[in-house]
Amino acid sequence: MTRVAFICVHNSCRSQIAEALGKHLAGDVFESFSAGTELKDRINPDAVRLMKQLYGIDMEQSQHPKLLEELPPVDVVVTMGCNVECPYLPCERREDWGLPDPTGRSDAEFLFVIQSIENKISKLTESFR
Repeated sequence: MTRVAFICVHNSCRSQIAEALGKHLAGDVFESFSAGTELKDRINPDAVRLMKQLYGIDMEQSQHPKLLEELPPVDVVVTMGCNVECPYLPCERREDWGLPDPTGRSDAEFLFVIQSIENKISKLTESFR
């Protein structure tokens, strides 16, 4: 099965949401992973709260912030739209989703990013069918 890595610098918000939605919406099409180059001590609490509300997914139970070195070899790398240099990882295909970081912002901004990720996961899924 194709392995997709969602990566960003801190692996605490957008990439974690993408990993969770990838597993939830496309687990039969590709394996989802996430990682970063620097670790936060936990997943963003607003992301955790909203993913529970919207999808019933408790990211704190099934995921944790990880470094790139913890990933298995992957086929596709999706960067989230880091404001600094996005981490590099060898792969066959690369995409940058250019998403704003909602950390510290309103629920509306988080919901926009979560919906954008859901839409992009759907398009990514279709590209493998």
